[in-house]
Amino acid sequence: MTTHEVFNQVPPLVGHDTADDPALLDGLAREGAGWAAAELHELGWLAGSEQAIEHGRLANEHPPVLRTHDRYGHRVDEVEFHPAWHELMRTAVGHGLHAAPWADERAGAHVARAAKFYTWRPDAGHGCPISMTYAAVPALRHAPELAARYEPLLTARVYDFGLRVPLTKQGLLAGMSMTEKQGGSDVRANTTAAHPRPDGSYRLVGHKWFTSAPMCDVFLTLAQAPGGLTCFLVPRVLPDGSRNPMRLMRLKDKLGNRSNASSEVEYDDAVAWRVGDEGRGVRTIIDMVNLTRLDCVIGAAAGMRQGVITAAHHAAHRHAFGRYLVDQPLMRNVLADLAVESEAATVLMMRLAGATDRSARGDAAETAFKRIALAVGKYWVCKRWPGHAAEALECLGGNGYVEESGMPRLFRESPLNSIWEGSGNVAALDVLRALAGQPEVMAAFRAEVDAAAGADPRLDAAVRQLQVALSDPADLEVRARRMVEQLALVLQGALLVRHGHPAVADAFCASRLGGDRGHAYGTLPAGVDFAAIIDRATPKVG
Repeated sequence: MTTHEVFNQVPPLVGHDTADDPALLDGLAREGAGWAAAELHELGWLAGSEQAIEHGRLANEHPPVLRTHDRYGHRVDEVEFHPAWHELMRTAVGHGLHAAPWADERAGAHVARAAKFYTWRPDAGHGCPISMTYAAVPALRHAPELAARYEPLLTARVYDFGLRVPLTKQGLLAGMSMTEKQGGSDVRANTTAAHPRPDGSYRLVGHKWFTSAPMCDVFLTLAQAPGGLTCFLVPRVLPDGSRNPMRLMRLKDKLGNRSNASSEVEYDDAVAWRVGDEGRGVRTIIDMVNLTRLDCVIGAAAGMRQGVITAAHHAAHRHAFGRYLVDQPLMRNVLADLAVESEAATVLMMRLAGATDRSARGDAAETAFKRIALAVGKYWVCKRWPGHAAEALECLGGNGYVEESGMPRLFRESPLNSIWEGSGNVAALDVLRALAGQPEVMAAFRAEVDAAAGADPRLDAAVRQLQVALSDPADLEVRARRMVEQLALVLQGALLVRHGHPAVADAFCASRLGGDRGHAYGTLPAGVDFAAIIDRATPKVG
């Protein structure tokens, strides 16, 4: 008698195009990067391949190892990675997910890059150095001489791993080292000291509490110069080939993002070059921070998409209580609700990418819109991911709780983006600062939302409620999270009624704006077109 016959198990979700995402592709064309569709699909098929998925698994299961000294006792401060990590990095750099858009004069280059960053997600950890390299370029341009030397290598599509003299390599990666143990997000509390030298360089002395991707070639860091908090460029290897005394003290043991090395660093008289004026460190590095915030939104939106397509794939193949899960009304409600949240995140992410692209090309109105919408999106989309990941995992039942499903890794990753580059409170207060100090940003936001006026009465009512909330100056800090939530929902609703699928827009307005839902996922009203929404979230394998 056979005691172990395998049946009613879901086939692996491999052999599909992760770029086959209607909200993503519509946004790609709408935001001016339709020319990138072919490469995006090429990358999508690669991301959905068995090999890429296996590389992601191996990179996560074999985390980086710190080697502070070689066998002879020499200080080396090197980080070793599994070969799978290097394969993921090679693909990401080769497809220009890092700083390549800054060397691309085509309109929509940053949109194309955002879509590719969203599509290539076999493992989220390797996205950290990719993101920081992308974000470093505009900050580095505050030092034109340094930018002239380093930018061509930062934008090069060559992954050249290893600690060597930066300007002798074929391609570079950049990191960021700001936070200290006594300050965290309060970088003005930093105590790392920068001592000027006659040759124009500085020497840094201090301890950094959280430096991600310490194997990068160069870092932007903050330190206290004689003129105040200042931004600096710090190379790992000096022009003479010696190691810059940037000591890696330990790697962090993190909840998720385990394939990526995050470290504590001590600067022991490390050589650095100033980027921007003394005392203007925050102003200088804020360009980098804002772009990494964009990638937080992209990563959270991509994580939601991964969660919902995994849940939909499972439900389409798993039989229970006499029929497939996807045919059961309550599961259809859950899947549709997850899909609505995912599409709302994706349409906002693509709009932010478009604003970033046009802002980089000098569009003042888009710069003003990006100033508020990016902070709003960073707060809301990243906040929504952990609950979304938990519900998607639950759709797989006990199978989803097992590591082999990939869902626990997705769940552990989900809190990161809300913490990275400013936690929820930091993002919410940043919105208040923008509203208080830059009236043009609210004008740009209203123009975006007003473009959808009259399209849906529930959206119109939500806009009126938001206007009342914004007009009340009392207890703004206490109400900051609620106000930013309202801003986010109104913006997502406006984008969906203008550009989204009618069934998705209707479900969003009914549930998120009209209040016709419960507190958990799977509580959409009965009139929603579940079939149309779920079909958009079900991957086509083979």
